[in-house]
Amino acid sequence: MFEVTKPALTNIKNYISQEKIDSPVRITKVSGGCAGPSLGHAIDDNIKEHDKTFDYDGVSFVVENSLFVACGAIKVDYIKKSDDACGCGSNGGFAVTSKRSLSGSSGGCSCNSGSCG
Repeated sequence: MFEVTKPALTNIKNYISQEKIDSPVRITKVSGGCAGPSLGHAIDDNIKEHDKTFDYDGVSFVVENSLFVACGAIKVDYIKKSDDACGCGSNGGFAVTSKRSLSGSSGGCSCNSGSCG
């Protein structure tokens, strides 16, 4: 399953419209910090033979097939900035998540970007 939420789609469409981009959005594995690898996204013109493609309201998304299989399911979301939240995620932005954790994840590390007090 591949899902793009309405807030994420709206923000992506606004960006590609403003920047006059006609390329797909690639979902990819990126190196992580102490929590291990995570998923990210980027504009990418280089569609490969082993990519799965998805279309949401005129926006194309591509994911390498082996990554898609490893993830089980991928969700692209957009989280609004929260003025009353503290810690990780309070700045808002895109969140690309998967049903299964990516190989190499070590976990066990907490976010130090803010504290509740």
